[in-house]
Amino acid sequence: MLEVRGLSVRVGQRTLFSEVDLDVRLGETVALFGPNGSGKTSLLKTILGLPGFQVVSGSILFKGREITALAAHERAALGMGLAFQHPVTVRGVRLGDLLDTIIEKHGTGASAKDIARLAGLEDFLDRDLNLGFSGGEAKRSELLQLLAQDPCFVMFDEPDSGVDLGSISLVGEIINTLLQKDMRRAERRKAGMIITHAGHILDHVNADRAYVMMDGGILCSGNPLDLLEDIRTRGYKGCMQCAR
Repeated sequence: MLEVRGLSVRVGQRTLFSEVDLDVRLGETVALFGPNGSGKTSLLKTILGLPGFQVVSGSILFKGREITALAAHERAALGMGLAFQHPVTVRGVRLGDLLDTIIEKHGTGASAKDIARLAGLEDFLDRDLNLGFSGGEAKRSELLQLLAQDPCFVMFDEPDSGVDLGSISLVGEIINTLLQKDMRRAERRKAGMIITHAGHILDHVNADRAYVMMDGGILCSGNPLDLLEDIRTRGYKGCMQCAR
């Protein structure tokens, strides 16, 4: 589904990360760990093609196609989606109107009300996008827009941050729906990447593999729960010692 090879990126004169290699296979969910400032969010935004991130070297292949030079809207049209860590507030744009526009463009066939019901936001359709929403409501609103878009490759930037423990299970249910977790892996036509710090979302969404990103590159990869346990007990310094 996704191949990142030797990717080096900078913003202005500052290098964000160098020589990053990773892949996400069809039907797979990959977790991405790393301390603050390690480049995780920048990597996801670069994969989506958001402006301001200059690819110095390397390549991004999506479903076997080279997309490194494509604009963000072109990558979205191919089936990429991203749930941001901090969803923006947009005054004057109703959540329901936005969902109707997305559904019409992508032809998913569902109604805004039916999709909103999955996220427990059917009473929010007449409200301005994320205006006055709690952290958990804003995250569910972001995931709701992805349900309407129905991408085949979905990236989630810390879906469990700012969400109370009671809402994480619902966030997990929506992510599982987006990633077709109710199907056997061989039957899925979707894949995803999840950035998480605390790892709470992994109690509700099963990840197949994980990468640790540190010091501007990929440090290691392995079993998500094993890596998370090591990070919790030894910290990222312990990860560095282990890699050495």
